[in-house]
Amino acid sequence: MANPEMRVFSDAGAIAREAANKIVDIAKASIVRRGRFSIALSGGATPKKLYELLATDEFRDQIDWLRTDTFFSDERCVPPDHPESNYRMARQTLLSKVPIPGENVYRMRGEIDPPDAAKEYGLLLKEKFGDDGLDLILLCMGEDGHTASLFPGTKAVEETHHRVLANYAKNSTTGKSWRITMTAPFINKAANVFILVSGAAKAVVLKEVLEGPRDSNRFPVQLIRPNSGRIVWLIDAAAAGTKPGDTVSR
Repeated sequence: MANPEMRVFSDAGAIAREAANKIVDIAKASIVRRGRFSIALSGGATPKKLYELLATDEFRDQIDWLRTDTFFSDERCVPPDHPESNYRMARQTLLSKVPIPGENVYRMRGEIDPPDAAKEYGLLLKEKFGDDGLDLILLCMGEDGHTASLFPGTKAVEETHHRVLANYAKNSTTGKSWRITMTAPFINKAANVFILVSGAAKAVVLKEVLEGPRDSNRFPVQLIRPNSGRIVWLIDAAAAGTKPGDTVSR
């Protein structure tokens, strides 16, 4: 298990630029190595900045979208055109603006029964990856220490077998709601995991996550420890409570 790489940047825009550059490098290397690049997208404000940047002239043509397969780390149980849909946000900011074939985009079907949607997506991942994982999974960390839709005190935190679960959260960012989420065991099979964290509101929890005792039921993001892949924390100065370029301990 590799030690995490941690970098502090001035703001969320700088995080997005660093992540975009790293994604380009990973995509090119993956396509050279095996002909495809697989990435799981996340919801959230910081990823939104990243997607908008990847869709610009500067980055759009640096990725071979015809050989890119796009998945989602989690989804809210809403239709794909709903304002809270992670897929909708990704489509509006990135997927509709780059030449990626529709059949290369694998969304979680939040509009159907949550357990059915989770089973369907889990079987899809099993078919695509077997016992392996994606080239890259993008994640964020919430103010409560959750990541993907692995919320504190929910059953998904204790999952050890399934790739995807339907998870009912009483205290999610959208209140009481069903979510579909990749589980920690599957996320940890990825070759690369990026965790994007921005905003002063996350500073206290981030310090506890990185420096405090391990308590993954309280801070599910602590479950993310790739088996043999690389984990990179991209943090802005407000969340880190420090200056850009500084390192943070773990």
